Amino acid sequence: MKRREFLKSVGLGVGGLALSGYDAFKKKGNFSGKKPNIIFIMADDLGYGELGSYGQKKIKTPNIDKLASEGMKFTNYYAGAPVCAPSRCVLLTGKHSGHAVVRDNYKVGSWDSYMGQYPLPSEEITISEMLKKAGYKTGVFGKWGLGRVKSSGNPLKQGFDRFFGYNCQRHAHNLYPRYLIDNEKKVYLKGNTRGLTGEQYAPQLIANEALKFVKENKNNPFFLYYATVLPHLPLQAPEKFVKMYKGKWEDPPYKGRSYLPNPNPRATYAAMITFLDYQVGRLVKLLDKLGIADNTIIFFTSDNGTTYLKKQVDYEFFKSLGPLRGYKGFVYEGGIRVPMIVRWPGKIKPSTLTHKPFAHYDIMATLAEVAGVSAPKNTGGISFLPILTGREKEQKNHEYLFWDFAGYGGQIAVRMGKWKGIKKNLRKNPDAPTELYNLEEDVGEKVNLSDKYPEIVKKIEKIMLEARTEPKAKEFRFWRYLK
Repeated sequence: MKRREFLKSVGLGVGGLALSGYDAFKKKGNFSGKKPNIIFIMADDLGYGELGSYGQKKIKTPNIDKLASEGMKFTNYYAGAPVCAPSRCVLLTGKHSGHAVVRDNYKVGSWDSYMGQYPLPSEEITISEMLKKAGYKTGVFGKWGLGRVKSSGNPLKQGFDRFFGYNCQRHAHNLYPRYLIDNEKKVYLKGNTRGLTGEQYAPQLIANEALKFVKENKNNPFFLYYATVLPHLPLQAPEKFVKMYKGKWEDPPYKGRSYLPNPNPRATYAAMITFLDYQVGRLVKLLDKLGIADNTIIFFTSDNGTTYLKKQVDYEFFKSLGPLRGYKGFVYEGGIRVPMIVRWPGKIKPSTLTHKPFAHYDIMATLAEVAGVSAPKNTGGISFLPILTGREKEQKNHEYLFWDFAGYGGQIAVRMGKWKGIKKNLRKNPDAPTELYNLEEDVGEKVNLSDKYPEIVKKIEKIMLEARTEPKAKEFRFWRYLK
């Protein structure tokens, strides 16, 4: 279906579409008649084990943990890619990275307000376009990373009514920046010099704008994509939050230059996550105050796993990865398995747990069902609304999950049931062998079973060949035998 035809069909309204989650609930009398508000919170580089509800012992996250106790926690949920831009592309388009247009972080442009990453093409249909045509007010606050202001990837050209934050993810490599982007214009921040500290902390300004968006749209359905930049490096946080952790542990200073030096790296990293948790708490309290909490579904997840820069983020000290192998930049579990918590009062049973595997490219289908519209037909996701709402027998399952990542040497991965197949270093060796792991028995991916189960390897390699299309952008090509 072409973009124009799809948007026209969505614009016809719910009545002309198939019975969806919204219609089904309304028919059962579980909805007041107003479409539910949707809040999608995307943390940045937050590891699988960095929340209290996922086993974290040192960093305090009471507000996010409360979401888990009031909703459903996923144990086998996956990001779209192991780094920022492709993961966000997968989320917003509903296409796994074997079909998505963006398959790596790729800088376009010079260092100015209009710089950015590889842009989403105008023909791509995003979650925001889908929901906007269904009557939702749409806003994105935080990191965009899918096209500069003057490109086709500008969020205001991709279905969002409002944008505030960092258009370019490289610009987000300082949390006391000289400016932020407000829709399409620079807003200069007095007292900031891109140093270790400043007068205006960007994550606070972004959170404030997100809450303002909720207040302004309390009387109509809204989609809030809160793409926070925390806890991505550099290590910067308000002193009030850093003091919460200072002196609790030995904390050797970081004196390097890959981002910014920091005298208390462990305390600051913990403070960044707790600061994010505090903003989540503010958001939930606002929903209660406005009387719209019961008609608002909240998702909380991360774009990929914890950074590999150990001198700045001591993932071993914090046990950021839990039992997983790998970290950001790699398709091992530590790079792509992330937290996912969903709360919807009255619709999702509190303190529930699911072990079924889902991924970012399932969000478009899920939100389509929540909102009562049809998702584009050329997407790869399935709705997991049935599992959220206690209709397990209606839940469809994936035959496999797929990742095609052009960065860090070129990698590809397939999860098929309990089996996980990985190829890496494909730029140098397009015929690289497949590693095979049994995730049920070896979630840490320590024992390569490829020699023991050649028939499983053969099935996975067949999926690797058939599920991946040649990317249109030459910047993301790396397999000569797939050209």
